[in-house]
Amino acid sequence: MCQIFINADPDLYTTRSRSIRLHGVATSLRLENLFWNVLEEIGERDGLSVPQLVSRLYDELVASRRLEEHANFTSFLRVSCMRYQQLQLAGRIPADTRVPIRSLDPAWVLAAERRPSA
Repeated sequence: MCQIFINADPDLYTTRSRSIRLHGVATSLRLENLFWNVLEEIGERDGLSVPQLVSRLYDELVASRRLEEHANFTSFLRVSCMRYQQLQLAGRIPADTRVPIRSLDPAWVLAAERRPSA
C-alpha cells in the first residue's frame, strides 16, 4: 500500500508560500504544491487567478460568518481542494475543466454529499 503514496513526486508535497492580499492586507499562505495546483485548476475554470480565487473564498467565508477566530484558513483551502476532487469523482462537478464552477447549481452539487456522523 505505501508504495502508492511514497512514490509520489516529492515536488507535490513540497510546500510553497505565496503572498496574497485579503481585504487589502498582505498575508502569506503556505501550502503544498499539490494544493496550489488544484487551486489553479479551480480558478482557471472561472477565469480567476489563484490570488483572486483565494480572496473570493476568503470574502465568502467571512460573509457566511463561518470563519471563526480559531479557524485556520490554509486548512480551509486544503479541505476545499479535497472536496473539489471528491465532488468530481462523485460526478457532481464535471471533470471537463471548461465547465465553470459558477455555472453549477450548488444545491444539486451538494445534494449527494454524505454528511459525517457525529
